[in-house]
Amino acid sequence: MPGESLRAFIHALPKVELHVHLIGSASVDTVLALARRHPEAGVPADRAELEQFFVFRDFDHFLKVYWAVQSMLKDRHDIRTLVVGLAAELARQNVRYAEVTVTPYNHLLDGMPGDELLSGLTEGRSAAKAEHGVELAWCFDIPGEKGVRAGRETVVFALRERPDGLVSFGLGGPEVGVGRAQFAPFFTAAREAGLHSVPHAGETSGPATIWSAVHDLGAERIGHGTSCAADPALLAYLAEHRIPLEVCPTSNVRTRQVDSIAAHPVRRMLDHGVVVTLNTDDPPMFGATLEGEYLTVATTLGLREAEVAALARNAVCASFLDATAKSAMLAEIDAVSPGQG
Repeated sequence: MPGESLRAFIHALPKVELHVHLIGSASVDTVLALARRHPEAGVPADRAELEQFFVFRDFDHFLKVYWAVQSMLKDRHDIRTLVVGLAAELARQNVRYAEVTVTPYNHLLDGMPGDELLSGLTEGRSAAKAEHGVELAWCFDIPGEKGVRAGRETVVFALRERPDGLVSFGLGGPEVGVGRAQFAPFFTAAREAGLHSVPHAGETSGPATIWSAVHDLGAERIGHGTSCAADPALLAYLAEHRIPLEVCPTSNVRTRQVDSIAAHPVRRMLDHGVVVTLNTDDPPMFGATLEGEYLTVATTLGLREAEVAALARNAVCASFLDATAKSAMLAEIDAVSPGQG
């Protein structure tokens, strides 16, 4: 399929994003608005200067940009700005629904009142639907590097406040030296309350972390899961039990977990029947878009139109949308890719 034809086909596909961090989703336009609102943060308020600040250099620079954005989130208005900015970018790519990872503990630790965070999420979610036609849902996740206390406070906050749109409970941050099992009680409580389990695992560590996420945390989806390709038994298990992976190829290249898209294990995952979904993680900060992830994977792996459509279907089926909404989106994908349903 010629490049432009493939690009147009990917754009036409109704898409779902399952792994995107709210802070990491901040675009240059959004950060510019925040920087002008909060000049004391020292973030460039000139567009050209900010665009240079945003160019990915290395992982340490990514962290600098990430925490610069975090430092400017003071109240509901800032959170709403972030949410609506994300929705606008998703709408431009024909993304209809996204499950967005929010880390309440970090915001509360920074001094933001809980009701301000929740109001910003609620107002932003409403505006995302009304202004951009994008449905958003939330995953509240534990910053794993902050330990058991962060786990306890995150699950208490999530279950006490339970905002509209909260569908899942996650675990992010560094993996090496941060065992999944220590967070098991919090995931048990979340699952018993009806939240879905979607921990990160196997992004920067080996297959053992993914096994632990499945067995100790009851993972229904795995964030990243990159290292599963090193364990044939794990690949077989994930495929048999239909546990989807939230694969973020460009992110994995940027963080140097893989050398290139061509070297990414996504082909091995697909060949073993694993349910693969494509996602962006921290899109503007990594220079990624969801359409771009589809395009680069399809081009690199030589995927046919039907295979690209199958990836879009995977994301819909792996989402926590209700059955009616899933059926409607799957029908739209079939309409774009006739005869492939």
